[in-house]
Amino acid sequence: MTGLRHRPSAPTRPPEVWTPELLEKVEWRRRAAAEPFRGVAGSEGLRPGLFPLRATGVDVTGMRGAAEDYLAALTPGELADGRLSMDDVTWRHWANGARYFLRHGLCLEDLDETRRRLALRIVRESLSDAGFAQVLDLMHLNLTIGELRGEEDLLNEWLYWFTVYGEPERGGPWGWQLDGHHVNVNCVVVGDRMVLTPTFLGAEPVVAKSGKYAGTVAFRREEAVGEELFTSLTTRQRGRATIADELPPDLFVGAFRDNFELNYEGLPFGELTPGQRATAAELLGLYVNRAGAGHARVRMAEVLAHEPETYFAWIGEPDGVFYYRVHSPVILVEFEHQAGVMFDNDVPSRRHIHTVVRTPNGNDYGVDLLRQHHERFHHRRSQA
Repeated sequence: MTGLRHRPSAPTRPPEVWTPELLEKVEWRRRAAAEPFRGVAGSEGLRPGLFPLRATGVDVTGMRGAAEDYLAALTPGELADGRLSMDDVTWRHWANGARYFLRHGLCLEDLDETRRRLALRIVRESLSDAGFAQVLDLMHLNLTIGELRGEEDLLNEWLYWFTVYGEPERGGPWGWQLDGHHVNVNCVVVGDRMVLTPTFLGAEPVVAKSGKYAGTVAFRREEAVGEELFTSLTTRQRGRATIADELPPDLFVGAFRDNFELNYEGLPFGELTPGQRATAAELLGLYVNRAGAGHARVRMAEVLAHEPETYFAWIGEPDGVFYYRVHSPVILVEFEHQAGVMFDNDVPSRRHIHTVVRTPNGNDYGVDLLRQHHERFHHRRSQA
């Protein structure tokens, strides 16, 4: 039976003493985030014109109203820490680990129940019911591992940092970030368009067998449908889809990899049968449909418009542990079974899962939409 890994606890709050080792860990992350943003792209470089700034017709008043209510409830000191400008570099400081590295905004644990509820209402208004429930489940599982380790002060359901960016009350571009262990969600709103990437979600364990949230289960559909798609492939298709013999040590486009170069690999969707394409669409839906219904429809239409340029890549065994990737010009999804961090298994298992969703070609954090917004509106103002 795999047990817990016994080791000194990592700081989840700012440490009282910054050792040279800790300072170096922070500084390389700071340097990575300070690189000029390009976005995830292949060796051919960015492909322009993929994300036109046009109205979607999706109602965003609920999201904006929730943000206004939350900001109005903060004290001046909390507001200074909890609301930052749209161009603040801290967008790129998110990290999926439990350690304290460049955390910013307000910690949900430090807020009273009323303001915590108001913060989570912004998340709920932005996501679908299933997406919001998944985020909460992963936060609950963070408490589960804290209970198992006897470290509820270091690993719990509220040790997550929340930041609002921009000025939603003025109707301009704005957004929010939820950042902590295994839950990192970035949401940007430009007009009535929404970008929900990068989103990193993970869990260890993926099932709570005891404790306050016993019975909570995570990622079973993402795991099962990915496995179903691979097992439906013919021998030839499997050969095309399989891109390596061994699982990578981690996801390719996780934290601090905003400019990672990643080429298309695997099996093109154009070579899937109608039944396989339906399974592939279901798989994509598990990630796209984390957004609210209106924005999910817009996003899925955007993704399916590039179906001929979409690739499914696989590493591993369907009845064991595996990695898969869905990659197109407008979406990049990764899923992987991980080795233990909180548990002492040194090889990947199904009890530790990481996932990430990116918008390649320069629109993570809504950067391409924001560029177009500034060119269209601020340029006009400067001319006037």
